[in-house]
Amino acid sequence: MSKITRREAIGTAAIGVAGAALTGSASSPAAARDPARIKAFLGTLAPRPLRFDPAKLTGLSERLITSHWENNYRGSVRGLNTIEARLAAAMADPDFPPVAYAGLKREELHRTGSVVLHELYFDGLGGNGEAGGSVRDALASAFGSFDAWLAEFRRTAMSLAGGSGWCVLTWNAHTRSLHNYWAWDHMHGAVSGAPLIALDMYEHSYHMDYGTAAARYIDAFMANLDWEVVDERYRAATA
Repeated sequence: MSKITRREAIGTAAIGVAGAALTGSASSPAAARDPARIKAFLGTLAPRPLRFDPAKLTGLSERLITSHWENNYRGSVRGLNTIEARLAAAMADPDFPPVAYAGLKREELHRTGSVVLHELYFDGLGGNGEAGGSVRDALASAFGSFDAWLAEFRRTAMSLAGGSGWCVLTWNAHTRSLHNYWAWDHMHGAVSGAPLIALDMYEHSYHMDYGTAAARYIDAFMANLDWEVVDERYRAATA
């Protein structure tokens, strides 16, 4: 049996307590179940449709993209809406345990990160992979050359292969510089960072097409990257 950390144990216990507290909310005072109070917090996020035809991508199958969008991204949207609804009910209950609320807030952050990163990922696809615009010049300046940036981006992504996480090109507004950041899960991100490229390195994003050949998947992702979108994000972040 594998060991779990104290933080994991607390998080698991918090979700369990949250479920129990919500199940028993029928005995709460009527004011705590006021629909007007709960409605203000309910999650009503809708999945963002793909901006491209998945059948027209190069090296990424329609089956893979559709499965990724429907099962992983849309699942995170549903999960986030559920968590927001549970937070609404918790806010309406003055006796809701703090440890349970902490578990819900952690899951809210996790699901929010998943939704945002997946939207950045999918919205960045549909291009021809040819880098251009002011962001290309900025990358060349920051890393010595565009190829040097690309090599570092690929190495960062490959460091996550066989596991999980995200490789994210980010504009760090605090240091006013470009970085390739390593993110082990949906909650890792540079403070004051604006993501420009989000590369999903969870195995669900490529295993159907490439098995464990993560490097080939990275090649396919880069070949379909829409650099006009990346450049728009860069200009918005640095304006």
